[in-house]
Amino acid sequence: MAKKIRVIPATKNTTAIYTEDSVQKRKVAGYARVSTGSDEQFTSYEAQVEYYTNYIKSHSDWEFVGIYTDEGISATSTKHRKGFKSMIADALDGKIDLIVTKSVSRFARNTVDSLTTIRKLKENNVECYFEKENIWTFDSKGELLITIMSSLAQEESRSISENVTWGQRKRIAEGRVSLAYSNFLGYDKGDDENAPLVINPEQAKVVKKIYSLYISGKSYQNIAHILMDEGIPTPAGKKKWSTTTIKSILTNEKYKGDARLQKSFTTDFLTKKSKINEGEVPQYYIENSHEAIISPEEWDLVQDIMKRRSNQKTGFRGTTIFSSKIVCCDCGAFYGRKVWHSTDKYRKVVLSCNYKYADGKPKCNSPTLTEDELKTRFLSAYNKVLADKKKYIVYYLDAKKLLPNTDEIKAKMAALMQETKELSKQIQDYTDDSTTQQSQENIEKYNTSMDKYNKDKSDYNDLFQLLSDTESKKCSINVFVESLSNHDKPLTEFDETLWSSIIDKVYTQKDGSLVFKFNVGLEITA
Repeated sequence: MAKKIRVIPATKNTTAIYTEDSVQKRKVAGYARVSTGSDEQFTSYEAQVEYYTNYIKSHSDWEFVGIYTDEGISATSTKHRKGFKSMIADALDGKIDLIVTKSVSRFARNTVDSLTTIRKLKENNVECYFEKENIWTFDSKGELLITIMSSLAQEESRSISENVTWGQRKRIAEGRVSLAYSNFLGYDKGDDENAPLVINPEQAKVVKKIYSLYISGKSYQNIAHILMDEGIPTPAGKKKWSTTTIKSILTNEKYKGDARLQKSFTTDFLTKKSKINEGEVPQYYIENSHEAIISPEEWDLVQDIMKRRSNQKTGFRGTTIFSSKIVCCDCGAFYGRKVWHSTDKYRKVVLSCNYKYADGKPKCNSPTLTEDELKTRFLSAYNKVLADKKKYIVYYLDAKKLLPNTDEIKAKMAALMQETKELSKQIQDYTDDSTTQQSQENIEKYNTSMDKYNKDKSDYNDLFQLLSDTESKKCSINVFVESLSNHDKPLTEFDETLWSSIIDKVYTQKDGSLVFKFNVGLEITA
């Protein structure tokens, strides 16, 4: 039988053109905006409002919703335009079917914002009409123009981003220090390039307090609670301090007067997403770039303490200066602060193994100590060292000379970094060639380069660890030698800062004695 084809005519009009005979009226709103200053006719605020009110009401198939306005506000961003934001909210709630405005520039001068909003409206079946460009966003012409505008916007964004990035990197290469001053604790912006950072005295006190608390044995969390209890605001002016903010302040080299520039960089000019710089782009380290709040010695000491705490198998608890310092002779666990007879007149605070009474039963035979007893024993151990301080100073200064040369380590690391970049490019070239022809020669070159690349990465990591260990040992020796040099007479009072800066661990013994292990590795029994 012969095929029969019957046409079923379309019943819905999907284009932007609506006839006077439309059954349901469209809910239409106008949008008017001008920046500061007065313009004539359409560009004036009053003229736009009057014109679009009459224009919408003149269409019998349109239902006038209202005119949304923003007067004296720039369209560069939609962030602060209350009228615009209210109109979009109403449209998404189904109160508006069509938005009429003079031009795309009236709607949003930032093309990316404009396109984002138009597409969001379109997804919710809300159309826009730009009279000057004669664009209806529902018809095919509108789609094409939006696509073209999107491409132009992306290219414009890329060009602006590249220019901004070039300017920033040029300033960085010239050693010009810049930061988010409003969110950076301790410094204000200086008046000239020679003094880019100026100390804020009140904020500097907070920075010094944070460093002092950390050296005295407090954890990030403890410091955060202390600052909140005292009502000290964060760098951003908020009430709640986070441990990440505390750590950031303790590790920022700017507080010792130096500046490491380009720690992170933007990877996507559209999303503005950034990542930590791990060698992808150059970094610049400027020594003595501005006045320091924290001495270099104190800053190095904090980094050393931080490293030792992170290397502990059990988590560090900085509730007191003795936290994570005293080690049980039986089970190897840390001592903690305990309260005996907490509710009566025999109340007493002691230090004992955290697992001494595991499950309610005696587990360890390690001795129980009082804080006063521990302080007295520390003074005894330190004074033993102080009695022979000349011998110890000479010994550890000589030991420091035998440590690896950090400048040579850094030079080797830089050479390996350059070599891995070149190998990475070679590997990519071999990969591209071998996709078209799997030659044995290319495969062998690829494998050789890959083996070398992996070895260089391993060597780099080993050198990085060696550099870290060497700098940590140098810092420990410097602090130990300086402490001995500053004391001519035996100590009679316990010094919290001295304790925290030179004592690594205290090992209890079954005979009741204590072995004090200093950060330089020296062990003294008391």
